[in-house]
Amino acid sequence: MKRLPLAVLIALTFSLPAAAAEAADRPNVLFIAIDDMNHWVGHLGRHPQSQTPCIDALASQGVAFSRAYCLAPACNPARAALMSGQRPSSTGCYRNAQNWRPGIDEARLLNSHFARAGYRVYGAGKIYHGAGDRGGEWDDYFPGKAETQRHPDAKNDGVGGIRFYPLANSDEEMPDYQVVSYGIKKLQEKSDKPFFLAIGLVKPHMPFSVPKKWFDRFPLESIQLPPHRADDLLDLPPAGRRMAGAEGDHAQMVASGRWKEAVQAYLATIAFADAQVGRLLDGLEKSPHRDNTIVCLWSDHGWSLGEKSHWRKFALWEEPTRTVLVWKAPGVTSPGGLCGRTVDHSSIYPTLCELAGLPLPEHLDGVSAVPLLKDPQAAWSTPAVTTFGFQNHTVRSEGWRYIRYEDGGEELYDETADPLEYVNLAERPEHAARKAELARWLPASNAENLPFAAGKEPKKRKK
Repeated sequence: MKRLPLAVLIALTFSLPAAAAEAADRPNVLFIAIDDMNHWVGHLGRHPQSQTPCIDALASQGVAFSRAYCLAPACNPARAALMSGQRPSSTGCYRNAQNWRPGIDEARLLNSHFARAGYRVYGAGKIYHGAGDRGGEWDDYFPGKAETQRHPDAKNDGVGGIRFYPLANSDEEMPDYQVVSYGIKKLQEKSDKPFFLAIGLVKPHMPFSVPKKWFDRFPLESIQLPPHRADDLLDLPPAGRRMAGAEGDHAQMVASGRWKEAVQAYLATIAFADAQVGRLLDGLEKSPHRDNTIVCLWSDHGWSLGEKSHWRKFALWEEPTRTVLVWKAPGVTSPGGLCGRTVDHSSIYPTLCELAGLPLPEHLDGVSAVPLLKDPQAAWSTPAVTTFGFQNHTVRSEGWRYIRYEDGGEELYDETADPLEYVNLAERPEHAARKAELARWLPASNAENLPFAAGKEPKKRKK
């Protein structure tokens, strides 16, 4: 994308406030994106065997959110929404098979906004949907592709569409390692302009495949499966059962007897990704920018490994929608902050703008979470909203989850009494007021679907 002169762009859009007039006075931004990492990290405690010391260390230095949620449980719409600051219901980008560009002005993207404000804008790896998708303005971009080879001990590709196997590669041969190495080099640069450096790790995205030494950290015989009830889907509406897809991935996994192997592979891949985060943060500590750099670490959505008989993302329950979100902002956050307020990724764009002293674009759907960075226990009344597909939404407050599907089907869970979401309370009359309270946060309008790639349109269900 060709960049217009900065002065022209500023004149066409807005005037920077006096406090942000000198770019050199503004903080740098290290923007760390992780692909398909659910909340199996140590500081959130969801899986007791997870090994994430580097992400946990960052969390101990700033503010971690224990109830952070994606805008869509799929890579393409989640990232397009986060980077544009616009919900899927505002743009029409709901699924992976849609091109987000017809619904989102590239000048509105987060990296473009920082570029217009005088930042050096660098990216590497997966920020948008795919290493080759470089939406908006960048001064430089490193895709970070490399070849990998299965380890001789690998049985096969996995079970059905759930792919997992160890690799014969070294860490240094992995694409994520090379992406982080690019980031470390950029952190050493000196300039009179601040930087916005976006580093996107592909792991733990499938295949759950990393060098075998990471698998060896998790002996198969000791692997603990996630909680699961065979009757969990009986009280769901038809749309919820369809999203679970239990007759597909889960049935095949149970029949194969390899459920523990899949969990082992996911834990191994998380541990590898955590080590790459550690390398990058160590590079920041050794750089001249350590004391003037905002760190924002996020995962694009969660992942299910058999909970509710569901695998992958692509659903509106806790596991596919809950994410990792950690902030460290010099002069704003204090060490050891754990925030239990519900936020979604629409807060990231405005929070970065406020921290960097940039104006808030009018198109943003979310609000800044800076009050929570300053005081993780501050009052906060805004729930998280996640969307998957046209008119399928969930609202998550601190105590409740409400789901409404396009066909009118509903689910309601008491997250305090039932954190595993086993009992759907939506049809119980005593909870009608609760449903109505949560439903008022559903999007007021739903943009029509953007065009799908040929042959990728969702199947229409019979009513």
